[in-house]
Amino acid sequence: MTELLALLLTPFEFAFMQKAFVITMLVSVPMAMLSSFLVLKGWSLMGDAISHSILPGVVLAYIINIPLAIGAFAAGMFCAIATGFLKHNSRIKEDTVMGVVFSGMFAFGLVLYVKVETDVHLDHILFGDMLGVTWLNVSESAVIALLAVAFILIKRKDLLVHSFDHQHARAIGLPVTFLHYSLLAVLSLTIVGALKAVGIILAIAMLVSPGAIAFLLTRSFEKMMLCSIAVAASAAFFGIYLSFFIDSAPAPTIVLIMSFEFIAVFTVLSGVFKKAAKS
Repeated sequence: MTELLALLLTPFEFAFMQKAFVITMLVSVPMAMLSSFLVLKGWSLMGDAISHSILPGVVLAYIINIPLAIGAFAAGMFCAIATGFLKHNSRIKEDTVMGVVFSGMFAFGLVLYVKVETDVHLDHILFGDMLGVTWLNVSESAVIALLAVAFILIKRKDLLVHSFDHQHARAIGLPVTFLHYSLLAVLSLTIVGALKAVGIILAIAMLVSPGAIAFLLTRSFEKMMLCSIAVAASAAFFGIYLSFFIDSAPAPTIVLIMSFEFIAVFTVLSGVFKKAAKS
């Protein structure tokens, strides 16, 4: 029994695992909260667009020798603003515009990366490197998480109205333009905070899956947000924990757990609905 307990506690004995647990928990909370708004607003593709578009910002920041987070945030905001501009000045739908913008910026980032000699490992940018983070990285993610969570909690009611009905929000006098771009700014900032933990590619899963699962399970927004946080935090914890024993990459393992959770919830609820319909 003692040997089994010692084996189960083994992951917590290593400093790199401790940092991985901490930074992923810090990242998962604001991403789960944003996930609720993105799912309600139908902005899942926007999270995908911004997460992919930060790559050229990272490479350019390295070239001019400034913090990578600044370049990533600037690129994410450029993507968001460019998407809004093209949407309002053309007949093209928003999802099409986002697809064009983020794929173009991601391709630009790849071209820059292969043309510029850097010591920034592409795999770490794309898929994260939570097992190689430092306590400085953890501190940066903690500050970003604190700012994002504070903004969401302070403006959650306004953001909720804006997410449900943009026209109603404008009619009752809410600053819809400010809410729109501030939500995009917080989204970009949160993705930057998740860069070291889960990377560009898998950030979208952290921004969509928790909210989607919570949406299936709950009928009120407050419960949806709490459920989303619980889903993200539990998947983050067990994903890292399981990856230690099966010798897999932590970030993809976290995303797989979220995917299994979604399938399980959908399957169970579908069965419940079918039984209710028959009765």
